[in-house]
Amino acid sequence: MKQLKRQRGVAVITALLLTTLAITIVASLFWAQQVQVRSMENQRLHLQTKWILRGALDWASLVLRQDAADNPNYTALTHVWATPLAETRLDQYIERERVQGEVFDATLSGNIVDATSRYNLMNLASNRSPDPVQTEIYKRLLTNLRLDAGLAQRTALAVARAQPLAPNPAQGGAPGTPGTPGTAGTPGTEESPGAAGAPGSAGTPATPGATGTPVPASTDVPVRLMQVDDLLAIPGYTVEVVNKLRDFVIVLPGPTAVNVNTAPAEVLAAVLKNMSVGSASALVARRKSAPWRDVNYFTADVGIANVVSGTVEVKSNYFLVLSKIRLDRAALDAEALVSRTPGQPRTTLEWVRQN
Repeated sequence: MKQLKRQRGVAVITALLLTTLAITIVASLFWAQQVQVRSMENQRLHLQTKWILRGALDWASLVLRQDAADNPNYTALTHVWATPLAETRLDQYIERERVQGEVFDATLSGNIVDATSRYNLMNLASNRSPDPVQTEIYKRLLTNLRLDAGLAQRTALAVARAQPLAPNPAQGGAPGTPGTPGTAGTPGTEESPGAAGAPGSAGTPATPGATGTPVPASTDVPVRLMQVDDLLAIPGYTVEVVNKLRDFVIVLPGPTAVNVNTAPAEVLAAVLKNMSVGSASALVARRKSAPWRDVNYFTADVGIANVVSGTVEVKSNYFLVLSKIRLDRAALDAEALVSRTPGQPRTTLEWVRQN
């Protein structure tokens, strides 16, 4: 009897163990299936947010092309493109199986910003030479923002070093020979530094990195600015400094003038000589009702002595498209640069950055 009871007990324990094992296996299968289903849902949401972003960029490009047709001579904040898109529900446009009583959020919001309303850091140098005029403008901008003005020269040097070598570098002047007055040399390039000849003495090489002087080639990897955050690679910049500059500077594919119809007061005061931020704020308030339709009108208003030729404009061809997409538990914040082709009804998507 005792042996029979013992066998029954073993049988019960074995049955419980087998049941537990079966439940564990089934639960793991259901869990794996649930994870796979959730992964597929996340991929679907990700793809849907991408398509929504693509539609938003197409819409923004259409608005910019229409603005170019309606206002071919100037770009201002009073135009349609500057109207922000409030949070708009997209639930009815999203294909998805509906569950009764389920709350499914799908929204899109955003705005278009004139990229040339900000100071373009690519202006700081050309042909591997820091531009003295643009460096002074950037110094004034840093001062207006209460930042270290010494960062301007370092940034200009970094921009110059990252530029490609000139295809046909100018040859430097020949140094003087003993007993013979030397010929005044011209500033040299990476391969041939310039020299100023002196009677009976060898010329002195040009100072590398001086404003307006080509920066010599270096074995160090140059800091190529692709976005504002890349400033952190330049000594002196911190996260706090970059965040303070973010709404006032930009990195564009090439040099650009500042649009006086869209620039903030700090940038206007930097571009114009002898202009305080307070005076620039008065110009900003004035343009809300009467934007400048021509650079000559603007020059007449502020005085020709305060305007450096080629640094200001009233028309823009680069725009930032900022988008915020919310789709169920997926979220996408994107920034895109769209350029307009002057004189043609065409826009180009330069780049897209997603957060």
